[in-house]
Formats: sequence, C-alpha cells, structure tokens
Amino acid sequence: MNLQLTFDTGALIGLERRRPHVRRVHQTALLEGIPVVVPSVVIAEWWRRGKREKERAQILRTLVVEPPSGHVARLAGVAVGLVGAGVVDAIVMASASLRGGVVYTSDAGDFERLTDVFRNVQVQSI
Repeated sequence: MNLQLTFDTGALIGLERRRPHVRRVHQTALLEGIPVVVPSVVIAEWWRRGKREKERAQILRTLVVEPPSGHVARLAGVAVGLVGAGVVDAIVMASASLRGGVVYTSDAGDFERLTDVFRNVQVQSI
C-alpha cells in the first residue's frame, strides 16, 4: 500500500491562510509524489466565493478529489452512529481507512474519537 495523505476542511483552510506546518506537509507530499486526497464533501464545506477564490482554485489543482462511494457512505454512517461524529469528519476517516495513511486536521479531538472505528488511520494535528 502506498502512503497517501487525507486533508480535512481545517487543513485546506490552513493552506489557504498560509499556515507554515500544513504548507510544509503539503509541499513535502507534492515533492515526494505522495497524493493528498480530499473527499469531495470537504471541498463543499471549504469552498466559498470571494477574495480567496483564486488561491483556493490553485490549491484545488494540487489535490486528488475523491467522491465518496456508497461503501464509504455506509462506513461513515456506522461511525456516526457509534461515536456521534459529524458526517463530513466520518466521511474523511472512512475514505482514508480504505487506504490507511494519515488524516491531517485542525480538529484532532473529533477525529481521535473516530480512530476507535477506523484503527488503520493516524490523525495528525496541523
């Protein structure tokens, strides 16, 4: 299995706001050919029209946007029922669980609860 990173909405906001840690992680992944995957629901949660739209579009071009499958939706639904997580967070973790790897988030507390369900996913705070 190849390493892949998954970013949540907070990680994308961090990129947009040029936060050093998430930018370093993103740049290193790009330089090493490591895909940065983002479930499409994260894009919907992040994207807004306005003054940063051009920068968002540039960031978006560097990501692998993944539409959630029915299987991912079911896994996420089970996780929501078990730990009371939000739907978008559960989809991020369910998506990442298919590959293993690391989820980068600005809200590690919510995601840590989901590791009880998705044990093969590591959560890293940005």
